[in-house]
Amino acid sequence: MTSASDTPTVRGPISSENVPWETWGEGARFGSRFRHLTMAAAGENYHVGMQIEELSPGMQSSPAHYHMLEEEQVLILEGQVTLRLGDEMHEMKAGDYVCFPAGQKVGHCFINNSGAVCRWLIIGEKDPNEVCVYTDSNKVLVRALGRREIYDRAALRDYWDGEKTER
Repeated sequence: MTSASDTPTVRGPISSENVPWETWGEGARFGSRFRHLTMAAAGENYHVGMQIEELSPGMQSSPAHYHMLEEEQVLILEGQVTLRLGDEMHEMKAGDYVCFPAGQKVGHCFINNSGAVCRWLIIGEKDPNEVCVYTDSNKVLVRALGRREIYDRAALRDYWDGEKTER
């Protein structure tokens, strides 16, 4: 059941230039900055979000991953970037577009091997019950029941592990 507090608040048109840049990343390898347009226009409770993301030379956008329930779409606005899609590398430039359908079990991320900043528009869903798999580190993110947890897939257990199967 959806409550009134779960409904996005429409705030009218915004200028992307008025949305502050936020940074995200870790260490010297991963990092980008972004303007979360949907958050500025409608707050936290939305189903489809849009942001402008920018990746500096030498940086990777995120660990390689895929989503089980959320689709993502990316349109390159300026610059050049390498899309890693599974074991394949694809060079992308301004005007190029790619879609990552939900459930497509192929990890993706962007790597900026050029000498200039690359900027793109990313549109994606926000499912409160998402599962995201990180293909290089064998982790899985589970978002459910109002929580967000990351598990090591190597710690797999049998269905009956830990259950008292005898009377």
